[in-house]
Amino acid sequence: MTAYRERAVDRLIGRLLAELPALLVVGPRASGKTTTASRHSATTVRLDRPAEAVAFQADPDAALRGLEGPVLLDEWQAVPEVLGAVKRAVDVDPRPGRFLLTGSVRADLDAPTWPGTGRLVRVPLYGMSVAEQFGRPEAVPLLDRLARGDALAVPRAVPDLRGYVELALRSGFPEAALSLSERTRPRWLESYVDQLLTRDAKQVAGTRDPAKLRRYFEAYALNTAGVADDRTLFEAAGLNRRTAQGYERLLVNLMIVDPTPPWSSNRLKRLVRSPKRYLIDSALLAAVLRVDANAILREGDLLGRLLDTFVASQIRAELAVAECRPRLYHLRQQEGRHEVDLVAEISARRVVGIEVKASASPGEDAARHLAWLRDQLGPRFVRGVVLHTGPRAYEIGERIVAAPIATLWA
Repeated sequence: MTAYRERAVDRLIGRLLAELPALLVVGPRASGKTTTASRHSATTVRLDRPAEAVAFQADPDAALRGLEGPVLLDEWQAVPEVLGAVKRAVDVDPRPGRFLLTGSVRADLDAPTWPGTGRLVRVPLYGMSVAEQFGRPEAVPLLDRLARGDALAVPRAVPDLRGYVELALRSGFPEAALSLSERTRPRWLESYVDQLLTRDAKQVAGTRDPAKLRRYFEAYALNTAGVADDRTLFEAAGLNRRTAQGYERLLVNLMIVDPTPPWSSNRLKRLVRSPKRYLIDSALLAAVLRVDANAILREGDLLGRLLDTFVASQIRAELAVAECRPRLYHLRQQEGRHEVDLVAEISARRVVGIEVKASASPGEDAARHLAWLRDQLGPRFVRGVVLHTGPRAYEIGERIVAAPIATLWA
């Protein structure tokens, strides 16, 4: 059995439990929520097990009383009535460190009047970053380093292009990344997708056509890290617009895709308003398409999408613990004249820009979109970085640096 690898959110969970009565840890299935939350709990209740769920279905208030805290209520959505019981318990006794809830589905959380409002603080937990897989959960988030103007360190061992592709295909799901061989991992990921699109989707949305949902998910995967319009996706999947929009909401609620919103500013005109759609884990792209590292290295468009999705997953994993409290966006002008892969907005509407390039030594041309954004925003543009597949970090322009992708876990 693989020993526990500390997660970046472990310290955050500990700190929040010292002051707050209840936390809700959310994330995709198999991202490690239960394993991580259980390290902070004294009592664990598995609500997806009928024998443990019976009492909570019958009388959740009585079932909660007397349990030693912090109490972990795992898979809360199996008995949604438990949310009301937690609310009432916290209202009566708001001592810190009483409850932890975990779940894979966030559909009920989107309701404006759900019982946890003002009582449960959400902590997102996505797949493991490479820093966490390498045993470096304390690594300072890249966005914090950029916001502070820190020099970007480079680790001793920097992968080459193939090495980055192999890391991207390793996945961030703990079981796949830490326990499985390179030969077995693709089968685990394919099974994950199958179960997600059949069993998990049915639990959230009831009757859905699995074949149509799979076609839509495959179209989504092919367009990961892209700004495809809705029509491109629903026509590729052979669906109508309404059905496709419903499927996207379902995949978002399952937290397996992330439509990153467009960034906007009244200083900039003619910006595309479509989201940039990402798979939550870069290895899922290979699982859906059934391709390996060799196939990806032979196809430039697929390589670019994989690396962009991989970098986005690393940064997304750090958002909850970053001190600069960033919000993540993308930027693209109409007709593609200027495009920045990721734009992080930090305090006082200041901006950090990130580009991802499958190049070992990008020059000024690779930073031209960041330079344009810097010139448009002036002092609001804090810093830009071109993350590349080479070995060195170097200045590439005013407030713009080029650095290896491995800087993310340095």
